[in-house]
Amino acid sequence: MCYSAEAWTLYDQYVKRFGADIDIRAFWELYLRREDRYRVRNKLSDGTKIPKGMDLNFLLPKTEVERRIQDLIGTWNGRKLAESEVELEKQKARLQAAEAKLATKPTKAAANDKRIASNKIKQMERWIADAKRTSHHPTHDDRIFPLWYAPVLLVEDGKPIVRPMRYLCRPQGMDSTTDYTKTGQVSGKYNARRDNLQKFWRRQFGHTHALMLAETFYENVDDGHGGSKEIHFQPRSGGTMFIACLYSHWVDPTGTEPDLWSFAAITDEPEPEVAAQGHDRTVINIKPENAIAWLTPQGRSDEDLLAILDDKRHPFYELVREAA
Repeated sequence: MCYSAEAWTLYDQYVKRFGADIDIRAFWELYLRREDRYRVRNKLSDGTKIPKGMDLNFLLPKTEVERRIQDLIGTWNGRKLAESEVELEKQKARLQAAEAKLATKPTKAAANDKRIASNKIKQMERWIADAKRTSHHPTHDDRIFPLWYAPVLLVEDGKPIVRPMRYLCRPQGMDSTTDYTKTGQVSGKYNARRDNLQKFWRRQFGHTHALMLAETFYENVDDGHGGSKEIHFQPRSGGTMFIACLYSHWVDPTGTEPDLWSFAAITDEPEPEVAAQGHDRTVINIKPENAIAWLTPQGRSDEDLLAILDDKRHPFYELVREAA
């Protein structure tokens, strides 16, 4: 499964490459949802997670809607900055108290407090720096995870369009609770297995196709010691990946919850170099010349669409780094 990806978050890239239109209203509604006063409150709220790279689309607003989005981002960052600064001072005090205790009477509790406070201080300092930064760091700013939002490309009325969607698909007709397992974990519907396209994904396959363009991807694998480790891959050629996706526009039949645009990346049997690192799936990276055919599935047979997936690219996915 594709646990995480460094996706294209600057939508001007899609405009330049595909001549795409931007569904700016969808971006506006997404940022509005992140505000407490507008958010639908329920125990399964996804928190509207937006990568910083997407915020940078509105750094230099050209329209009134973009200016409104910029204001929402400023309000959000200001609030998070204030919260982080308060937490930073709290953890500094915790660290100071732990170090004083360790200097007089070392205890496991004091050592644990020192460790936790030190880690929290680093985290808060990073969050504060991110809230203030306006430069673009793709490896950090463009990374998405399940339940995060990213711009994706689709075709509507014969025109390429970019719309923000959540990376975990909720097919129309399914309850919002299915976003999570019975144990409270995020479900696996951020990926769609190729061998399940004509079964579970039947209402999306052949109907609602999209593309996520990405530069690298990450996976979690067994570390051999009862835990897991994160591995990071990128095409050795450096080429952008055209990741085949399915999407759904979910509408709550009760009218209680807001509409949700969401998508899943299609995966297949692992490339040999990915399997060698201990992972059992790889996203399908289609050829650029097949992009429009993939995005316009109406009238095409399942065989033709599956042929596009089978005709995928096989760049060598090089291991970038391995986190201990």
